[in-house]
Amino acid sequence: MVVAGDDISPVFDYPGEAIGVIELSTGKTIGTHKVSSKPSPAGDAPVEVLFLPGATPPIAYVTNMYGGTLSAAVWNPGTKDFEVSPVFDFGTVKAGVPLEMYFNPKGDRLYVTTAKPGHLHIFDVSIPKSPRLLKSLPAAEGAHHVAFTADWKYAFVQNTLLSLPGMSDGSVTIVDLTTEEVVGSIDTLKKKGLNPNSIVLLPQWNHPAGH
Repeated sequence: MVVAGDDISPVFDYPGEAIGVIELSTGKTIGTHKVSSKPSPAGDAPVEVLFLPGATPPIAYVTNMYGGTLSAAVWNPGTKDFEVSPVFDFGTVKAGVPLEMYFNPKGDRLYVTTAKPGHLHIFDVSIPKSPRLLKSLPAAEGAHHVAFTADWKYAFVQNTLLSLPGMSDGSVTIVDLTTEEVVGSIDTLKKKGLNPNSIVLLPQWNHPAGH
């Protein structure tokens, strides 16, 4: 099991720089790994870790909120540990604060949200160690959680991060997963001055998207 070194609550004051690896069968900590090569304290603030389903060797991606990067943790059978390195810098596409990750049913696409100014990024991960950015779709400030329909037709991006300034649009962006384009926005809560901080579909309509 790989765990991020921070959770969202204290990360603003004490951002970490590492993820930990725990052996589930024994509860033993195998080690910790920095998510970047920057000098310590790097303060990259790893937020989420998600394994690519069915990958051999196992590989997990890590979103680093302050670092503005995506890292990969690749299992090394020889050392029986993970090797961690950055694989994408969101600054190259003028995006920041990467947060949530999801996979398509086939496992060859990775979806990542960035909260500032707000995007849903689509990566080709058919070569897992080298994610390739295909598209960056505009959402709205605070793009955070995403709900995917069970038939894989639509994604709904919830645009609010803890009601923080500049990341609290309050809308929900609708994405057509077939055309990979934004097709609408739900502004019901936004018009009432409310900020949705999570989104989930009812079980009969929801796809777990790798979670």
